[in-house]
Amino acid sequence: MKVNLTYLREMSAGNTDLVLEMIDIFTTQIAEIKVEMKQLYNEGEWVKLGKLAHKAKSSISIMGLNELAVDLKWLENDSKADCTTEKYPAILKRFNEETQIVIEELDVIAQNIDNYF
Repeated sequence: MKVNLTYLREMSAGNTDLVLEMIDIFTTQIAEIKVEMKQLYNEGEWVKLGKLAHKAKSSISIMGLNELAVDLKWLENDSKADCTTEKYPAILKRFNEETQIVIEELDVIAQNIDNYF
C-alpha cells in the first residue's frame, strides 16, 4: 500500500467522518492538480508549475507519500532557478501514476473505514 494513514490517524483522533472528508478533498484536489499540471507543462509555464507543485506537496504529504513530496519540492525549487525541464516529464508521470494508485487505495479505505480506524 502506497498511502500511509499515520498522519490521518493522529490528526483525526479516530474521527472517521473527518477522515472521509479529507479523502474526498484529496481526491478532488489531486484530479484538478493533474489537469492543471499537464496544461502548465504543455504551455511551458515553469514558475506556475512550481507553485502548483508546492500546493500539491501539502496534500501528498498528508497521505504519507514522502518520496513524491521530495520530487515535488525539487520541482518547485527548480522551476525558480535552473529549470532543468527535461526532468519534469518523469516527475509528472510519477505524480500521475502514484496518485492514481493512492486514490484507488483511498476508495477501498473509505468503503471499509471502520477496518482502518
